Amino acid sequence: MGLKAQISDDMKNAMRAKEAGKLATIRLLLAEIKRKEVDEQIEVDDAQTVAIVEKMIKQRKDSITQFEAGGRADLADIEKAELVVLAAYMPAGLSDEEVASAVAAAVASTGAAGPQDMGKVMGVLKPQLAGRADMTVVSALVKKALTPA
Repeated sequence: MGLKAQISDDMKNAMRAKEAGKLATIRLLLAEIKRKEVDEQIEVDDAQTVAIVEKMIKQRKDSITQFEAGGRADLADIEKAELVVLAAYMPAGLSDEEVASAVAAAVASTGAAGPQDMGKVMGVLKPQLAGRADMTVVSALVKKALTPA
């Protein structure tokens, strides 16, 4: 079963269980998927669905930071609950060692010699690691690997 179908099934289950918070978050996710399909006139696949979920997770994390800085713990708690629901649709994350070895392999395969080659390395890594690793951490590892000691 595809990820989109799983999300639809989870929405139906949340309706039956009367889980209002989970249901609202899943509806937001499905609306975002539908918006992308209509805007681009495509059928969203699992990789694109993961990208949408990843974007929504990033938005929630940013909102939590802003709400906590503004002293709005009530709104931050709502965002945290949404974050938990969205995180369930992400593929299993890679360990730090797996990310480091992928970075080393990408640096070697592209023949990157310095910081000016960072875009080349990230271009190879992004499709491999998208949704499975925090790309800001990956970017920092690439920068460290390409910066001469």
